[in-house]
Amino acid sequence: MNYFRLIACVSLCGSTVWSGAKPIEESRPNLLMISIDDMNDWVGFMNGHPNTKTPHMDRLAAQGTVFMNAHTASPHCGPSRTALWSGLRPSSTGVYAHINDENLVKTPAGQGIFLSNWFENNGYKTIGKGKLFHHWAPDGAFMEFDGTRETPRFGPKPAKRFKWDTKGTGTDWGVYPERDEDMPDIQAAEWAVEQLKQKHDEPFFLAVGFVLPHVPWYAPQKWFDLHPLDSIETPPYLKGDQDDVPPMARKVAEMLHMPTADWAKESGEWKQIVQAYLATISMVDHCVGMVLDELERSGYAENTVVVLWSDHGYHLGEKNRFAKQSLWERATRTPLIFTAPGFKGGQATQGPASLMDLYPTLLELCGLPANPKNEGVSLVPLMRDPQLEWAHPAITTYGENNHAVRSQRYRYIRYEDGSEELYDSQNDPNEWKNLADNPEYAEIKKGLKQSLPKINQPWSPYSYLRCNEYFTAKSPPDKK
Repeated sequence: MNYFRLIACVSLCGSTVWSGAKPIEESRPNLLMISIDDMNDWVGFMNGHPNTKTPHMDRLAAQGTVFMNAHTASPHCGPSRTALWSGLRPSSTGVYAHINDENLVKTPAGQGIFLSNWFENNGYKTIGKGKLFHHWAPDGAFMEFDGTRETPRFGPKPAKRFKWDTKGTGTDWGVYPERDEDMPDIQAAEWAVEQLKQKHDEPFFLAVGFVLPHVPWYAPQKWFDLHPLDSIETPPYLKGDQDDVPPMARKVAEMLHMPTADWAKESGEWKQIVQAYLATISMVDHCVGMVLDELERSGYAENTVVVLWSDHGYHLGEKNRFAKQSLWERATRTPLIFTAPGFKGGQATQGPASLMDLYPTLLELCGLPANPKNEGVSLVPLMRDPQLEWAHPAITTYGENNHAVRSQRYRYIRYEDGSEELYDSQNDPNEWKNLADNPEYAEIKKGLKQSLPKINQPWSPYSYLRCNEYFTAKSPPDKK
């Protein structure tokens, strides 16, 4: 028995609720999970960008509930995915940055029961492929996983970078390669299609993770052709819009060797960057369509829960940066769709949601016992009534004791040195005016502070950064 299944058995058998105690009913729904990397709200169903073309994801949105105000647990791939799969906040585990899968077991995040293992312990067949955790998936996280850490996560690379000379960030953009078939995301979609063609005698949890639109922004020419350069619109930009944020905000949001909007404007590359990002989104939308088409053909569609999510957002010039890794809206907001048998389609809710809520929501949708250690909440009430008044703000954490609290209308940010930001998302969607020092908003700020995490674990020694100098000395050593 591998480690993750062993700890699952020990944890469950020693609990008052044993998730394997009830036999699986034949009517229990299947689960299809679609994970997308670094995709912000530039999708049709969120009206995120006028030039986007995402017909397949829009089709899924029309079948389910879209969470228009959904946010990541952390604006960085590794900690976001660790939090989602473990059900534990970064502030509870100390996993504030990337972590190798084999080290997860050494942290509190790896001592619990991953979402996939909870389903396995309840009689589900769990199968996966692609980028689900940061490095594919740890041993034992799935009963069957196609790929290892040695499997390339990104597509082929040209002999020489096209646009951006960088050290380690992978930021580059351009037309490459010639064929879709050379891209790992196409291969992952084909694998998922094959799984859906098979006859499954038990309920399945099928998870497929796509890499695009993670950098480098490469895709074959036809995806660029969908977004003619002369039609491209760049995001709203205010020169100096970081002038009213505290020094710690700029420090946390900085990254080495990343483009800025000022550089993109001066070089004439801004439209090209936006075009490449949109092209990679369109290509991954095609991959999503391949999977959805087969689901509809398979006969499983009527009894399958589907969830689509991205691990965080991404700045494309807003606040003078091209990067994730900030506590502003552009980096924390993420697409999130649920469809489930018996629930209405074509719904959207503005109630704040977190990727932390995915674990308990899927358990409830599939009729499984709740995991009492989950730190998120089930979003099923919002699926039943999208207009429901929702008192659960979304919390995003980046580094020890740096948090954003997002309610339906406001974003409050508090940094480890006590400095603050506050934005009225209704009247200032671009977050150009920091209201934190305005006494008229003192009560609003006080109320949002109540949701800040009460526990802030120190950095895990296994959670590493490539730019740790932008945090305090409490962060772990850099790992090259």
